[in-house]
Amino acid sequence: MLRRLRDWARALRREVHALWLAARDPRTPWYARAFALAVAAYALSPIDLIPDFIPVLGYLDELVLLPLALLLAIRLVPREVMEEHRATARAAQRRPVSRAGAAAIVALWLLAALVLLWWLWPKGAG
Repeated sequence: MLRRLRDWARALRREVHALWLAARDPRTPWYARAFALAVAAYALSPIDLIPDFIPVLGYLDELVLLPLALLLAIRLVPREVMEEHRATARAAQRRPVSRAGAAAIVALWLLAALVLLWWLWPKGAG
């Protein structure tokens, strides 16, 4: 069972890599490119939106939400484009890392902290 999980994770990483390549391909429609780029950037980011140490929710994004978003993004990309990039991803020695995805997640966390601070800041009587 552990081997099947490891194989599934490897296949998922290859699919994300192929999706990253497809998101940069001009043959992919703009709406599919935008969604695929967002999904791939998040999946390739070294930082999670919901940290893994948070019980249940920490793994929910990686085990449920990310595979569902990946499946939807793959369905939006034309089949022949996706197949071409799957072959490229299989042959690749290294997988990309998304610094832009990490920066977006950090920006979201900072924005959430600012909103929370603004909301909790004591309001003056005047």
